[in-house]
Amino acid sequence: MTTNSLTSNTEPQVFPFVDSATNTISYVVNDPTTNSCAIIDPVLDFDYASGHISYDSANQIIECIRNNRLRLEWLVETHVHADHLTAAPYIKNKLGGKIGISQKISEVQNTFSKIFGESEEFKCDGSQFDHLFTDGERYQVGQLSAIAIETPGHTPACMTHLLGDAAFVGDTLFMPDGGTARADFPGGDAGQLFDSIEKILSLPPTTRLFMCHDYGPGGRDFQWQTTVSDQLAQNIHIGDGVTRDQFIEMRQARDASLGVPKLIIPSLQVNMRAGTIPLDRFGNPFIKIPVNAL
Repeated sequence: MTTNSLTSNTEPQVFPFVDSATNTISYVVNDPTTNSCAIIDPVLDFDYASGHISYDSANQIIECIRNNRLRLEWLVETHVHADHLTAAPYIKNKLGGKIGISQKISEVQNTFSKIFGESEEFKCDGSQFDHLFTDGERYQVGQLSAIAIETPGHTPACMTHLLGDAAFVGDTLFMPDGGTARADFPGGDAGQLFDSIEKILSLPPTTRLFMCHDYGPGGRDFQWQTTVSDQLAQNIHIGDGVTRDQFIEMRQARDASLGVPKLIIPSLQVNMRAGTIPLDRFGNPFIKIPVNAL
């Protein structure tokens, strides 16, 4: 099966939601024929200084779904995010739906359960999620055909989800002037990232690509939508016939200069649990801070 054979002519309606605190874009994707929908990468508001959780971002998504009389079927995580906490279980409790992620979540859980000193009660099998997607798995959002495509490199459990003509690429790609995602987290690999980008860019040229993050290079406003053809022509990291070896060299040098994401410690502990906050021995919500581990 080639990626060119995967897209359809169906154009789902896409509602973006920008979280400026984490530079994240979440999406509601609507099947126009049935009013069924999916959510991609919802954000939970978290103030690190106080440890306070709030739900403004998630409530905006819930309000959109209710106002448009949509029926939520899926809450899709493109990967285990290191820069924001997921609001998937909060939204599921309000609206229903199934939380899904790549079956390779187990690799991420195995790595970070050791870093965070998880007890034997923590299962590294993805059982915290409702569904584990396999590479090439087809599923439905109403009558809208969708497919999960493994695109590792940023993390082992990264996937691109293609719904109709719209591909949600997670952290694999940024807008053309932003380039590509880092590949230096545990389990990341710059060569795999290049291969995954090639897979995405072999989709039909008009395929709409939706970013998970945007950092506004040069101070421009938030942007989140591009196309395969735009990426091929303009992406600053993969254009002009850049080879795999050249990309790896560039990516490794660039990653060495990057700092650790501000919310990586709480994000990983929560997101590898499908959004459940870990508890201490007294049953209180609690985040651990490992020293010199990341």
